Amino acid sequence: MQNLITLLIILLPLLVGFLIRLPKKAMVWLDRGLGYLIYAILFLIGLSLAHVPNLSAQLSVISINVSVLFVCTMGANLLLMIWFDRRYPWHLTAQEPSKTKQSFSFGGSFKQIACLAIGLTCGLFSDISAWLYPETTIKYALILLIFLVGMQLRSSGIGLRQVLLNRRGVVISLLFMLSCMLGGLVFALIMPDVSWSKGLALSSGYGWYSLSSIIFSQVYGPVWGSISMLNDLAREFFALFFIPILMRRFPCTAIASGGATSLDFTLPAIQSSGGIAAVPVAISFGFIVNLLSPVLMVFFSSLSV
Repeated sequence: MQNLITLLIILLPLLVGFLIRLPKKAMVWLDRGLGYLIYAILFLIGLSLAHVPNLSAQLSVISINVSVLFVCTMGANLLLMIWFDRRYPWHLTAQEPSKTKQSFSFGGSFKQIACLAIGLTCGLFSDISAWLYPETTIKYALILLIFLVGMQLRSSGIGLRQVLLNRRGVVISLLFMLSCMLGGLVFALIMPDVSWSKGLALSSGYGWYSLSSIIFSQVYGPVWGSISMLNDLAREFFALFFIPILMRRFPCTAIASGGATSLDFTLPAIQSSGGIAAVPVAISFGFIVNLLSPVLMVFFSSLSV
């Protein structure tokens, strides 16, 4: 019953938000509001992490698990997607990447890590958690985040027909999710005390760090929420750096490397290095991955509770 409630908490705000289409002028405020909300969520997660017993010892657990999880999932992504690029080549006229857009995105990623660190510091050296109630506040932030994401998807002018009829985008998304599942299973085999369902759940974040960190903090505790968040942030860093390099020979691999961020944060890097022809595929891929990620995270995590 609790798993059904969690799934409804995620799907209902997404569907309601998707029914609302904002004018283009309001999109600027929506994007800005989402950015501030993500910073607030990361701050709250830092507060929760500060109350983990024996935190210093847990930090080594976090770093080890993040490293292994990232290598397993990203490694599986690269192997399967590079095979697909070689088997079904897609020739694009590559362009020079925009350094300005890339540096801005990297700056945003560093700000996100800084928000987590500030929250952790405040939780360790102040009593702010006593009146802010981070665990409860995070639940309400989750509902608001999903609602705003639904509005963002709808107001971006993307139609379901446009997404589902983009054959390459659909195929890439399916292969990407399959490779993430394989990576999650390998992670579960390598790491002790990690069940196969937990490995599948953690590998289903697809780079959506703000959502995965909330879900897994609620299900597995703040340590695993932080592991998921850092793993998904590492995907964003990897994608921003390697998209221009991969796009030259493996365009589908380049698009898939960003996961859920291919719809927003890494889209400028995809467009600048792959040209306008890569954008519809990236949007189709990103849209499908963003829709299915929360469903799969909740489904797999419910199997291990």
